[in-house]
Amino acid sequence: MFDSNVGLFFFLILFLLIFGTIFTLFWLWMLIDCALNEPPQGNDKLVWVIIIVLTSVFGALLYFFIRRPKRRKEYGK
Repeated sequence: MFDSNVGLFFFLILFLLIFGTIFTLFWLWMLIDCALNEPPQGNDKLVWVIIIVLTSVFGALLYFFIRRPKRRKEYGK
């Protein structure tokens, strides 16, 4: 009665929902972290917020691996 593709379809939908939620929460965390913790001197905060907003998860990953460790080392937050 049920096709074997129905189970695969529901698994795929569940998989996409879980990872979509994780990526969205990560993106939101990086956006908030950048907006609240970047120093106000210069344009770094504005540039990184624009990068994170326009490139979504890719920009959040860039910020997480490139800028955030440098900021934490320099400013301690």
